[in-house]
Amino acid sequence: MQDHTTARQNMVNNQLLTNKLTDDRIAQALLSVPRENFVPKSLRGVAYLDEDIPLDNGRYLMEPMIFARMLQSAAVGAGDVVLDVACANGYSTAVLARLAAAVVGLETAEETVAGAEAQLAALNIDNAAIVAGELADGRDDQGPYDVIFVNGAVEEVPAAYMRQLAEGGRLVVVERQGQVSRAVLYSKWDGLVSRRELFDAMIPILPGFQIAEAFQF
Repeated sequence: MQDHTTARQNMVNNQLLTNKLTDDRIAQALLSVPRENFVPKSLRGVAYLDEDIPLDNGRYLMEPMIFARMLQSAAVGAGDVVLDVACANGYSTAVLARLAAAVVGLETAEETVAGAEAQLAALNIDNAAIVAGELADGRDDQGPYDVIFVNGAVEEVPAAYMRQLAEGGRLVVVERQGQVSRAVLYSKWDGLVSRRELFDAMIPILPGFQIAEAFQF
């Protein structure tokens, strides 16, 4: 039987601390959440590899290095309210719950929501909830958010996300433009949103987040 605790420690020590992760709060959050619980049983043996892990409905568990660096860029504070978009089986929500005051995980399918809720309950996480809705709409009734975290690449960031950012809020997402894919940080101050590119991050595009091709005669 694989020692997942050792694998988790190795992930943090060998993949993350050697790849610009400097925030000890994030390292401790990642050490406290059993990543293997959030993947199919057949993939638990590779849960801690430095690669994306395919889940259901076009979702992926992001590779640890990109996930950790995006978390660090979001600068999640202990009093923050977070919207976790495309949270899939709830792993990202569980990690964010270790860092923030409250987390709202957003998914589209009711069965995915139910499974993620069960995983959070099993870990006794009581400051997070998973809700169903269209990903591009965000979740206006629970906002505004200090942080919006998107688990996957998009070709265009929905305008709803910008509206739902609180003053001083941060949105972290991977943007794909042609063959270029980069993590990006949006920040909102005085009602204005700024954009800063962070690092290269080649992860899959979320279904429904491609720009529609214009009709050509």
